[in-house]
Amino acid sequence: MDTIARLKKNMEASIEAKQQLLADTDSLLLFSRAVAVVVDRYQKGGRIYIAGNGGSAADAQHLAAEFVSKLARDRAPLPAEALTVDSSILTAIGNDYGYDKVFSRQIAGKVTTKDVFLGITTSGNSCNILNALKQCSELGVPSIVFCGKDGGLAKEMSDYCIIVPGKATGTIQELHIILAHTLCECVEVAMFGEQ
Repeated sequence: MDTIARLKKNMEASIEAKQQLLADTDSLLLFSRAVAVVVDRYQKGGRIYIAGNGGSAADAQHLAAEFVSKLARDRAPLPAEALTVDSSILTAIGNDYGYDKVFSRQIAGKVTTKDVFLGITTSGNSCNILNALKQCSELGVPSIVFCGKDGGLAKEMSDYCIIVPGKATGTIQELHIILAHTLCECVEVAMFGEQ
């Protein structure tokens, strides 16, 4: 397959997945409810904590930056933290407790019931995300997951699991970014009004 054919194949897969999500009323309604939870937490003085692995870690940092800086309009910063950025914390927890605890331990130490957690995982089965969801449940912190495939174990462990279609990891991650940007945009409008 040449370069142009590969690009066309990937773009067609992306378009198909987006159309499938657009037609999935249940997922769209679930996303809307998840957005309402994030807005509620901000209105109560809370913040969003976000985590993922690999490309999803980059997505977590990207979304946290959009909340703290801005997405589409000049406005006051909204507190957000990606649990993927502090190398000292990550390596200390990883060394002392294991990599599967790198997010749950941070949640236990930082997150309050005024806050909300967003896990991003293409499979829905990342052990450290699952442990984070378990910790949120134990603390009474609402949890949202953006995932793909069949939702994995995260589907049963989170309060709001938005499963996006797509066979390839890249396609799933594209849809996660659309969800992330839309989440931030909706929160901006709810907190600061239409532009």
